[in-house]
Amino acid sequence: MKRILITGKDSYIGTNFKNYLEVYPEEYEVVELDVRDESWKNYDFTPYDVVFHVAGIAHIKEVKENEALYYKVNRDLVIELAKKAKVAGVTQFIFMSSMSVYGINQGVINLDTKPKPNTYYGKSKYEAELKLNELEDNGFKICVVRPPMVYGDNSPGNLTKLIKAVKKFHIFPTIRNQRSSITIEKLTEQIKEYVDLEAEGIFLPQNAEYLCTYKIVKEKMEVEGVYVFYTSFFNLIIKTLIGKINIITKIFGDLKYEK
Repeated sequence: MKRILITGKDSYIGTNFKNYLEVYPEEYEVVELDVRDESWKNYDFTPYDVVFHVAGIAHIKEVKENEALYYKVNRDLVIELAKKAKVAGVTQFIFMSSMSVYGINQGVINLDTKPKPNTYYGKSKYEAELKLNELEDNGFKICVVRPPMVYGDNSPGNLTKLIKAVKKFHIFPTIRNQRSSITIEKLTEQIKEYVDLEAEGIFLPQNAEYLCTYKIVKEKMEVEGVYVFYTSFFNLIIKTLIGKINIITKIFGDLKYEK
């Protein structure tokens, strides 16, 4: 039996992963640990084979005043937990990093693309990766996962915000684009595979097909029976703004992992 400790209680990814493994009660024992205060430091890590770290700060506006908080949570906390795990005899540490470490808003990324983060979030995640590499040895494997946009029911990310906006205004442009993404179901399957294989290294999981923002919005609205007027009227204007305005680039630009 694999014993897995998820550091980050009630997180979207961690809780979905725990629920996914509950159908294999004889193969996995999964526990979520709250790391929002200092109490985790007294928790016993020795029973566990794997620590899956998902806690972090992501969906808050970046301002100078919260820069230190990003590094405290997304880097320093990660390293403290990894060191405790290693001392306790945990053999694999899976770190939920991000596509943001590349600092790229549009284009194609592959395993040869050098990270060059340009946000507090991306920088803190990448610095955590580098420090984790220093802890790795034959008895302590580091598995770094850099997912693209994760989406699914009740997901906290940008796609959910976009869907809410479309429901409010009932209009959307017909621009076709390609973005890497991954459903929460696919991501949990991948994490299970990394656990089973005792994987180490860097992984860029994604869906088999690239996401088109227009298509996924249209499909979602049809399923929910929401009327939306789709138009090409704004397409030319939007295309000129891609690469210039961040929110436009995020919604309508191309950003993908090479298949």
